[in-house]
Amino acid sequence: MTLAELLPSTGCSIEPVLEEGLWPDGTHLAGSDLVIGGVGATRLAARFGTPCQVLDEATVRNRAKAFLRALPEAEVVFAGKSLPCPEVYRWMASEGLSLDVSSAGELALARAAGFPGQRIVMHGNVKTGEDLKAALQHGVSRIVVDSFDEIAQLGALSRHGQEVMIRVTPGVDARTHAAITTGVEDQKFGFSLASGAALEAILRVVEQPSLRLTGLHCHIGSQVRHVASYEETVRRMVGLIASCGVRVEQLDLGGGFCTPYLAGESSFDLFGFAQRVRGTLNYECALHRVPVPKLLIEPGRSIVANAGVTLYRVCAVKRGVRTFVAVDGGMSDNPRPALYGAKYAVRLVGRGGARKPVTVVGRHCEAGDVLAEDVPLPADVHAGDLLAVPVTGAYHHALASNYNQVGRPPVVAVRDGVARQVVRRETEEDLLRRYV
Repeated sequence: MTLAELLPSTGCSIEPVLEEGLWPDGTHLAGSDLVIGGVGATRLAARFGTPCQVLDEATVRNRAKAFLRALPEAEVVFAGKSLPCPEVYRWMASEGLSLDVSSAGELALARAAGFPGQRIVMHGNVKTGEDLKAALQHGVSRIVVDSFDEIAQLGALSRHGQEVMIRVTPGVDARTHAAITTGVEDQKFGFSLASGAALEAILRVVEQPSLRLTGLHCHIGSQVRHVASYEETVRRMVGLIASCGVRVEQLDLGGGFCTPYLAGESSFDLFGFAQRVRGTLNYECALHRVPVPKLLIEPGRSIVANAGVTLYRVCAVKRGVRTFVAVDGGMSDNPRPALYGAKYAVRLVGRGGARKPVTVVGRHCEAGDVLAEDVPLPADVHAGDLLAVPVTGAYHHALASNYNQVGRPPVVAVRDGVARQVVRRETEEDLLRRYV
């Protein structure tokens, strides 16, 4: 029971504390306002409208620096698909990170950001001919091959010496949601280690005169909480290196490091990961008598997720068996609850009050357009109220759509009291432009 419930007469003046670990660095309450990057949420909503995706630049940079400090000997490659935006790519470049892209479109954003090709890795379980040609034209340093057909196609398109990595499915279950588990057998990513396909892929790359095998790549899933899963992955990958008889210079363990979305959820143990993976890699390589490859990791969500906050305006409230609070966004700007059953915290900006559980829903013509269930909001929540949802920096802008022909929201970067659009709001003219 909260103090507001014990003392109802004071409920209107009591604000719930900010959930630890969910909000951007330095986010705080100033009176009844929520201040992100030195800018009040009410001011942001008034200036840029809602829905509005707010991104704290300092938090993004701090998270990037943390990975570099934890693994100074490794190459840290930002997973560009988590937040595809030229400005964010520029932040990553300036912090010394590399970048991975999965399509010609993501590569076009990287080119617009001025990201050097020698620090870009091309991913994707299906890369079209256009994707491969774009990568070759931009001088992408490494291309991660994912099928025998792709090896043959890339070999035919490439000039001598194109560096490639082979994506391996190591057979490690990261114990996460089925839709974001990528390291187990019988799924679309990579070459199976257990079946021998990974070893066959190594031999086929070596046979291609225009290709040069530089490393192996794997990815075991997203929202991975257990460092032991990465240790087991290292053991299996080094075993493959030892058995293939080919010098492997680089080992990419992918990303997937978990991020807390709700109060009480733990953050990923980055220090423990660095120590344990480094120790396992050195031990296994010594055991198998192979040179220690350079380590690559690919954080994406864990760099940008907690830097993001989405602001919504309440449009309607329906009270019945449940209380539905309908906002001006929904699954077009955040499809993750519908896709993965993702859970979010929500707070009302501008005032407090005794709280009751409500279900926050979107504006779209789907019963499944639910943003958050059983979240505590002031009992008198009403149309016009401003809501803030933390941990929306990753896979929100990236997955946004135009369902019901609703324009995608802007992305507004904040830092030191200054707010600026890095992605503008989509207009009706933008929606009409593609129709002929």
